Amino acid sequence: MKLLEGKVAIITGASRGIGRGIAQKFAQSGSHVAFTYLSSDEKAKQLENELRAFGVVAKGYKSDASKFDSAEQLIADVIQDFGGRIDVVVNNAGITKDNLLMRMTEDMWDDVVNINMKSVFNMTKAVQRTMLKQREGSIINLSSVVGVKGNAGQSNYAASKAGILGFTRSIALELGSRNIRCNAIAPGFIETEMTGKLPEETVQQWRDAIPLKRGGTVDDVANLALFLASDMSGYITGQTLNVDGGMLTS
Repeated sequence: MKLLEGKVAIITGASRGIGRGIAQKFAQSGSHVAFTYLSSDEKAKQLENELRAFGVVAKGYKSDASKFDSAEQLIADVIQDFGGRIDVVVNNAGITKDNLLMRMTEDMWDDVVNINMKSVFNMTKAVQRTMLKQREGSIINLSSVVGVKGNAGQSNYAASKAGILGFTRSIALELGSRNIRCNAIAPGFIETEMTGKLPEETVQQWRDAIPLKRGGTVDDVANLALFLASDMSGYITGQTLNVDGGMLTS
């Protein structure tokens, strides 16, 4: 039996990068997958087809998790379309708008905090009724090592990702008695299409500073998400797990 056989998962921001990798890993492991995207209908349709090839139900929803009403509507739609259950929520949607504080605008701050942190509140609040009724569920929040240690030029991103860690621990305490788990993943330097746009020299400097001497892959993060979504992690909640090749120990 596959690790997520018959479960229903929602993954926000899954049209590319880490979110896409998690969606693929979940479908491969037997989970039906609902995912959100903001822009490309074509990419969403392509991902739907890729996931369905694993023999599961998959559907993309054009939805902005940073908007409270959109998150509420999304949960209602998924419950209707997927038979009334939601077993796993992966709060992955996120953006960066980097700049030194002296050059950062109010809009740059607000956009990053709303999309990265408020979306986690919106989605968790919207899904909790269903999970409370089921008396089980796994909520997985994507943070970052930047939220753990900070980073110059990313005060908005660091604040949003650090906020997710406090929220995760609080929700674990609130919902644990109903067998609902809430954990955070803090990826380090993960090589995606976004990092592919950086100069190779810059990327190599990052790799050299990491104890494992390589950047992480999307699979490295997706494998941890799979573990946290599955019953194998049934006694783990309120934790932040770093996927960073040892970056925070160096």
